[in-house]
Amino acid sequence: MRKLLSQFQGDKAIWAYVVLLALFSFMPVFSASTNLVHVVGTGSIVGLLFKHFGHIFVGIVIIFFVHRIPFDRLKFIAPIAWVPVAALLYITAAQGMMIGGANASRWLKIPLLNISFQPSSLGWIALIAYVSWFLWRFADEKYTFSWSLLWLGLPIVAVVLPILPSNLSTAVIILFTLGLLMYVGRYPMKYMAKIIAIGAITIALAVGMFKAFPDMAPSRYKTWEARFARFGSDDKDEDRYQIDNAKIAIAQGQMLGVGPGKSVQKNFLPQSSSDFIYAIIVEEFGFVGGIAILLGYILLLFRFLVVSNKAPNLFGKYLAFGLGFSIIFQAFINMGVAVEIFPTTGQPLPLVSSGGTSIWMTCVSLGIILSISRKEEQVKQQLADRERKQEAFKQLLEEQELATDEETEDDNPMRAVLNK
Repeated sequence: MRKLLSQFQGDKAIWAYVVLLALFSFMPVFSASTNLVHVVGTGSIVGLLFKHFGHIFVGIVIIFFVHRIPFDRLKFIAPIAWVPVAALLYITAAQGMMIGGANASRWLKIPLLNISFQPSSLGWIALIAYVSWFLWRFADEKYTFSWSLLWLGLPIVAVVLPILPSNLSTAVIILFTLGLLMYVGRYPMKYMAKIIAIGAITIALAVGMFKAFPDMAPSRYKTWEARFARFGSDDKDEDRYQIDNAKIAIAQGQMLGVGPGKSVQKNFLPQSSSDFIYAIIVEEFGFVGGIAILLGYILLLFRFLVVSNKAPNLFGKYLAFGLGFSIIFQAFINMGVAVEIFPTTGQPLPLVSSGGTSIWMTCVSLGIILSISRKEEQVKQQLADRERKQEAFKQLLEEQELATDEETEDDNPMRAVLNK
């Protein structure tokens, strides 16, 4: 058993938090699955639980294999990884996939395997890896705004553009994470100010154009507009079904909750096992349970920052920060939507919400972060081994000098007489 556990290397605290969150996820997913079975009529409780177990198990396997790969190899992949990912995103956007009669163009179906996944999660990781590579590669070089805008703007626009029409929240999280990563990576502030100004002007022009020419707007533009209109509104005419039921669930939880599996609002709250699972957690485990989950993600963020700070090089530092922050930011968005800090989005709670793509892509990011911490441990071990060898060599020299002195005394007659 000890030999098996020794194969799971890297930051032990991150491993612990990941396993605890994964194990905890079974309780709210089980509770929400009763809603899917008895109200929606989807599958069986046992089947849904086994499906979630399969997603978690595959996710842990992904973490294990990814964390065994030296993260430095990503230096050779990061500059070009966004190209096939962007192509995949454009294929996904063009297919216009429908699920249950609803627009689900963010999903790509693989016919041979009969599975669907969201390529936007791959774009998320590819862009963070690319920007981390850029900040590392040109850290000591001076460059102009137009030159850096070409190197950074082309990959970012190519990946974010096909994501934006179908998944605004993911596009916003990607852009915000990249902006923060560029700030940490000391990208010139005057250049960032120009980029923000260009982005603000572009958004204003796009919104004005969509209002003047509604036929040119993306299919989900009305949905975005309605969600922003409902956000923080007390107007009873607004359709606030989701957020109102989430608030009712949180209010019913009070301090200690109604108990595991005893949620009532799961029968009324759409996406109770994914987008609004935090509301179900607070209802069943109360304010204490909600704070415990929040604290778990904060502690996980702290460990990500520790790994980033101790990374063996700048590429690892930026990569750990970008991937780690994106996971935690996604968690904060999910929890913030439930308490109406943010408008309604489709972001899951990492490692807790049901769903294969979100779990697996989160696990890829975690595997890379653990690989960075594993490299740090290897560097520490090498330094410790070197110090031990130097200490042993020093001790050997001292012993040889002592032996030489003793031999010299024995061979010198005058010293022998004086000693007597």
